[in-house]
Amino acid sequence: MIKIIKDIEIYSPKYLGKKSIVIVNDKIEGVYDELEIPKNFINIEIIEGKDMYAFPGFIDAHVHLIGGGGEGGFKTRTPELQLSNLTRAGITTVNGCIGTDGVCRDMRALVAKVKALNEEGITATCYSGSYEIPVRTMIGSVKEDLMLVNEIIGVGEIALSDNRSSQPRLDQFINLVAESRVAGLLSNKSGIVNVHLGGGARRLNYLFEMLDETEIPATQVIPTHMNRTIELLDAGVEWIKRGGYIDLTTSSDLNNLEEGEMIASKALKYLLDKKLPIDRITFTSDGNGSMPLFDENGKLKELGICRVESLYEEVKKSILDEGIKIEDSLKTITSNVADLLKLKDKGRIEPKKDADIVIVNKADLSINKVIAMGKVVIENGIPIITGTFEKSIKESFE
Repeated sequence: MIKIIKDIEIYSPKYLGKKSIVIVNDKIEGVYDELEIPKNFINIEIIEGKDMYAFPGFIDAHVHLIGGGGEGGFKTRTPELQLSNLTRAGITTVNGCIGTDGVCRDMRALVAKVKALNEEGITATCYSGSYEIPVRTMIGSVKEDLMLVNEIIGVGEIALSDNRSSQPRLDQFINLVAESRVAGLLSNKSGIVNVHLGGGARRLNYLFEMLDETEIPATQVIPTHMNRTIELLDAGVEWIKRGGYIDLTTSSDLNNLEEGEMIASKALKYLLDKKLPIDRITFTSDGNGSMPLFDENGKLKELGICRVESLYEEVKKSILDEGIKIEDSLKTITSNVADLLKLKDKGRIEPKKDADIVIVNKADLSINKVIAMGKVVIENGIPIITGTFEKSIKESFE
């Protein structure tokens, strides 16, 4: 099946101007300045690109696909995500993780969910483990998980500087990163270690000590939740200067921001104002994790859920409110993530890449269509392909 997105302004994320995109099955065949479409071909679907932008499909590398939370007891466990939760947010590639509870949520359940999402039409991968060290793996060790399970691309989220951390020793942390790195090399995967940073005073101390004491490069670790406090963000500035990436979390309760916490769009502006390279910064949603909501007196009112929709919402804010260029903002959820995680077929609108494309309205940057692996899954903002056990969302919108 051939699809042609005709006369659309393309951000690859680099701005390419107005062109036409040819999709054949699940791949981008080419991007053309001019294209003569044969009139006697019946199996060509034309998508009109007037007044639209084409962006690469969004990559969310930190989502609790089988649920998260649970810190307030069993009733505070968040539910499993469904396909359209992701596609409505423009997410065509997702990476799953477990979080705090590595007992009642395990790697077999996570890998099964990842397989299900791949069968339903998007691209899904996952990390091995949860907050704790030693890592609770799927088949025996981190090295075995990465080398023998296709869906597993790294380890995480490992908690540091947090009261919920397993409080590992420095040597335990370094040994884990080393094992994951070697496993990644042997399996041609990133082997990245995703590190959850809490608000503790130690911040990135373990990461800097790893650089000082070993030959492991900074790119082997991605510290996340770096916009949690200004002190943590400033530590992230130094981490980038030493060659690393940092990740900003887009989910937040805007009415209950903790002192020093920045929303991702403002944190991005803060970092760029310091002349740091945009290519070293990523956004993730922490989607489906639990998020406490407090009243004006600081009393816990209810538990919310971190939203995958926040991923693109913060990108839009960075463009519309903070004045950051579209192609720079987009890198945080497309090419930067693809490069970091070694997702070679993702993150850019280029020939031979996977046909994952988000088409947005030029006027307000709202999502109009989403194409995942060559198939239109969102049309006019409404899901037309849903998960196996989802109710007809299209009918509820009508």
